[in-house]
Amino acid sequence: MTPVPPNPPHGTAPAGPPGDGTSPQAGRTAHGPAAEDATPAGPGSAGAGRGSRGTSYEKGRPWRAPEARRGNALHAGAWWLWALGLATAASRTTNPLLLGLVIGVAGYVVAARRTEAPWARSYGAFVRLGLFVIGLRLLFSALLGSPVPGAHTLLTLPELPLPAWAQGIRFGGRVTAEQLVFALYDGAKLATLLICVGAANALASPARLLKSLPAALYEAGVAVIVAMTFAPNMVADVARLRTARRLRGRPTGGVRAVLQIGLPVLEGALERSVAVAASMDARGYGRTAQVPPAVRHTTNALVLGGLLGLCAGTYALLAAEGAGYGLPLLGLGLVLALAGLRLGGRRSIRTRYRPDRWGARAWLVAGSGAAVAALLVHAGSVDPEGLRPGVVPLVAPGLPLWPAAAVLLGLLPAFVAPVPAPSPSPSSEEPSR
Repeated sequence: MTPVPPNPPHGTAPAGPPGDGTSPQAGRTAHGPAAEDATPAGPGSAGAGRGSRGTSYEKGRPWRAPEARRGNALHAGAWWLWALGLATAASRTTNPLLLGLVIGVAGYVVAARRTEAPWARSYGAFVRLGLFVIGLRLLFSALLGSPVPGAHTLLTLPELPLPAWAQGIRFGGRVTAEQLVFALYDGAKLATLLICVGAANALASPARLLKSLPAALYEAGVAVIVAMTFAPNMVADVARLRTARRLRGRPTGGVRAVLQIGLPVLEGALERSVAVAASMDARGYGRTAQVPPAVRHTTNALVLGGLLGLCAGTYALLAAEGAGYGLPLLGLGLVLALAGLRLGGRRSIRTRYRPDRWGARAWLVAGSGAAVAALLVHAGSVDPEGLRPGVVPLVAPGLPLWPAAAVLLGLLPAFVAPVPAPSPSPSSEEPSR
C-alpha cells in the first residue's frame, strides 16, 4: 500500500508533479505587471500563442491586436467589404505600378491574417488564375489585333483572310509593342480584381458568412456554401487517392488512372451530399412562414428595383464619365434592395446561435477598403493621366504619390484584425509524462 502523506499546513496547496494540473493555481493566468510583460510584441508575432489570452490586450494595451478566438473573431462581411474596396480601386486604374501595389497590399494582409483552414488556401489559385488571364489577354491581342495604333512592330503573323461580313476583324497580321502593352495593362486590371476576390475568400470563413446573410438569402447562401465546401473536399480526395495509388506502385497519370480515381471521388461526393441532405432535413431546413400576397409583391418590386439601381450605379461608377450620377443610383438601389431583403426575411423561420458581432475592428477593416476606393475614385477625376497612362507614344508609367499612399491604407487590417491562433505543433500534442 502507498503511504498517505500528511495533511499540508493550513492555507497551502498540496504539491504535485509539474504540469499535472492538480494544484489550484495550475492553468491560471498571471495578472499585474508580469502579465503585461508577457504580451506578444504585436500582430503576426510568433509569441501570440494561446497563453496570451487574458485582459492584457483589452485593458493594458488596447492598440495591440488580440489573438483570434470565438468571441472576438472579425466579422466575415468586413473582409468582403475591404476586398471589394480594393477591387473598386483597381477598376479605376490601368497603371501597372498601382495595380502591383494593390496586389502587394492584398497579399500582405492575407499572409498576416490567414488561418490554417482549407478554404484559406485558395489565394494561390486566384493568383495563378490572374496570371492565366494576363497571358490569355496578350494572346488574343496578338492574334485578333487591337484598335491601338502602333509604330514599333515586333513581328508579323500570317494573316487569315476573312469574308466581307467580318469587316473590322482580322486574324493575324502585324503585332506592335503598343498593342501588347495596352493588352498587358488591361489584363493586369482584371487579374487584380480576381486576386482581391481571392483575398476575401482566403480571409472570410464561408460558414460564418452564411450566418451573416439576410434571412431572404439564406437558402441561396446555403447552396453556395455547400458548393464551396464540397470543392476543397473533392480536391483532398483526389490527392489522397493519388498518394494511395503511388504507394501501391500504380500509375497516377494518364486517362486510365484518371478514370480509376474519378469513380471513388464521385462516390465520396455523393455520400457527403446524402449526409448533408439528411442533416438539413432533420433540422427543418426549407420551412417557410405564411406571408400575405401584398407583402410578397412589394418585396419582389423592391428587390428588382434595387438590383437595377445597383447595376446601373455600378456601371456608371466604373465608366469614366458616369461618376456624377452613379453614386446616387448606387445608394438608391442599395436602400431599395435592403428594404426588399428585410421584407423577404419574414418568410424564413430560423434563429441564429451566437451571431457574429460587428465591432470597432470590423469598422476599421471595412472602412480602410472604402477609403481606398473613395480616394482612387477621386484621383480618377483629379489626375486621370496618372491612373491611366497612355501607350502612344510608348513611355514608362510613373507612380502617382498620393494615390499610392491611398492604396497603402488597405494595410490597416494587418494591424487591427485579430491575430490567428497558431496551429499546435506535433510536440505540443504529445501527452505529458
